[in-house]
Amino acid sequence: MSVTGRIVIDYDRCCGSGMCALSAPGVFDQRDDDGTVVLLTQFPPPGQESTVRTAVENCPCTAIRMENSDAKLNGLG
Repeated sequence: MSVTGRIVIDYDRCCGSGMCALSAPGVFDQRDDDGTVVLLTQFPPPGQESTVRTAVENCPCTAIRMENSDAKLNGLG
């Protein structure tokens, strides 16, 4: 999976497991009250591609995805 574009969170699907915050702590955090994901940046910082990919792949609730900016521009996303 290529990590380009922006990170999209489906907050209704988030189960608060914390896998995202453990995988990419500079990109994801969690709310203190219920553990729901907090997105710190919509676009993966340089050098964080592999950690964001790991967070997307390891989310047990499939609440995180990447939206490819090229696909959006071409009407595919």
